[in-house]
Amino acid sequence: MAYIKYKELTKYFNFSEELNLEELPEYVTDFISTGERVLVGYATNKDKFIMTNKKIILFEVSGFESMKKIHFLPFNNVSSSAIEFKPNRAAILLSMDSGYQLRLNFVDMTAQDKTKFRQVYMYLINHITQK
Repeated sequence: MAYIKYKELTKYFNFSEELNLEELPEYVTDFISTGERVLVGYATNKDKFIMTNKKIILFEVSGFESMKKIHFLPFNNVSSSAIEFKPNRAAILLSMDSGYQLRLNFVDMTAQDKTKFRQVYMYLINHITQK
């Protein structure tokens, strides 16, 4: 019997646009459970980042095949995290219980964007520490 650990998510995403939560596509809202609410959403030209009050959902679209992969990251699976600020950008770095590591970059950010970003991150941290 062979044991293979699935570990693929060491990837960088560069989100540049905040999404209007009132206009999320149906393929995004289909993955939001009853009683769950969307806190924030960001996008690249292809990928999307959605954070609800329970989990992070990443919609990853690969180039040539237009293949879509959807990652679900429940807050209770995050083992450690960090936030990083640079001029005009910010990043969330996550380590999951399974060993996954993920870097979510947010670019073209204003000072107001960073303030909101910090509040969203603190929401995440508060839920991680309650596990």
